[in-house]
Amino acid sequence: MSQVVTDKDREYERQEAAKAPGANQPITERVNNRSLRPNSHDFKEFMTTGWDNQEPTIEPLESSKYIPARLKTLGRAFPGERLVIPAGQPKVRNNDCDYAFRPDSAFSYYTGLGQDYEAGAVLVLDPLDPQSTEAKAGQTHTAQLFVAPRADNSTEDYYRDPHYGEYWVGPRAGLRELAAMTGIETHDLAQLADALGKDVGAQAGSVRLRVISDADSQVTTLVEETRKANGFPDPAKNNAADDKLHEFTSEARMVKDTFEVQEMRKAVAATKDGFDRLLSRLPQAMDRPRSERMLEGAFNSVAREEGNEVGYDTIVASGEHAPILHWMRNTGVVRQGDMLLVDAGVEVDSLYTADITRTFPVGGKFTPLQRKLYQAVLDSQQAGFEAAQPGATYSDIHHACMRVIAERLHEWGILPVDVETSLSPEGQQHRRWLACGVAHHLGLDVHDCAQARYESYQGAQIRPGMIFTIEPGLYFAKNDLLLPPEMRGIGIRIEDDVLMTESGPEWISKDIPKQIEDVEAWMADRASHPTS
Repeated sequence: MSQVVTDKDREYERQEAAKAPGANQPITERVNNRSLRPNSHDFKEFMTTGWDNQEPTIEPLESSKYIPARLKTLGRAFPGERLVIPAGQPKVRNNDCDYAFRPDSAFSYYTGLGQDYEAGAVLVLDPLDPQSTEAKAGQTHTAQLFVAPRADNSTEDYYRDPHYGEYWVGPRAGLRELAAMTGIETHDLAQLADALGKDVGAQAGSVRLRVISDADSQVTTLVEETRKANGFPDPAKNNAADDKLHEFTSEARMVKDTFEVQEMRKAVAATKDGFDRLLSRLPQAMDRPRSERMLEGAFNSVAREEGNEVGYDTIVASGEHAPILHWMRNTGVVRQGDMLLVDAGVEVDSLYTADITRTFPVGGKFTPLQRKLYQAVLDSQQAGFEAAQPGATYSDIHHACMRVIAERLHEWGILPVDVETSLSPEGQQHRRWLACGVAHHLGLDVHDCAQARYESYQGAQIRPGMIFTIEPGLYFAKNDLLLPPEMRGIGIRIEDDVLMTESGPEWISKDIPKQIEDVEAWMADRASHPTS
């Protein structure tokens, strides 16, 4: 990997020059050990000439058709207030290496920008003068996107700036390009501070600021300093105001528009391709060291080929790892006779992600015991699906799934109490083997809309346009002495993505097999198309 050059590098170069013959001062300060690079006037001049222009392609994003309606709804909820939604900054992986940038989900929702176009960018909804022509026509805000200009070959930053310099990162979208892509008015990021501070104050007719506070600490600090200097000195009240903005932007994503539903279908289709490749890899991976990771790599390669990335860390859990809810080390061996639990989803370029779990018999055929346990989970999921009708709640799905699980555990002689006692709030003994929830919103985040109020999420009616998972399971840990020995070390989860329509729920992941005979046939088919 090429080294990133920072201000410390420049200081190091100056220190190295001081060590040259005739220099009087020894250098004792510890510095990063980096390659030196030329810094002469002639070099600077040479580096800004003789380049062919690399103009990035400019096309409106498909999402741009849906952005005005989203912004209009947001603005109407906060009339007269300036709303600040940062994309965020790259996150450090180690030393001077960053993780691949992914924008904050609220920023992506209100700009339509996915992938890694705009690290450091900030969306601002600027309130209109109530007497303006636009305001009288029903508008409340002007959307403005503050971004870094292109550091192309006409600038010194072209070869000096490791974050924006196109010598380092290739041609990137700047102000003109992002305006064309999003349909949003764009400005130089250097103007952000002045734009945020304009007319801010506590008096009547002045502007109040709100920010998505956990997206970019630098922007949040700037907003807080601006508020403090203009009549809003109470951090607790400011935080509460920001939380309301975050809450609203989270709840706004609950009902998906046509574009979002289309993107979710793409994500599910790509995820099916990922499972196909994983199953094709299974025969060669079986019984080899770290074979869980071999299968993880097979799935993740599809995520990178067909999408932006995985939507979350892929879980590949074989045998006694399968009952571990968040097993993500994936260091185990996939052995003949095990049950293999895979929880994975492809995030497409628009950043919408699928979330699918399938559990496979590693040998390709379910044993009688595996079949019995698997069918119980399948029946539980179907009960949740049938309960998920327009007007139902997540609690209805939860209780329908849990009743089936409690009944099966009682039939098998595992549950120490009767079914109704276990299902009562005072009981809940069945939750020992299914401690997690069984449904959640899905979209830009795998656990989407997480900042929503309880009454808008768990306690709210499910409406057409909502997309969510149904994912019951049975988790029989290896060390659970309340289980018969033959059941210990088996974990089963079946998870599918559901779109609520006017006429009821739709399995949008119905093409990913899950019925026992279909799973066995799927595994046999993929085994006949092996990959090395």
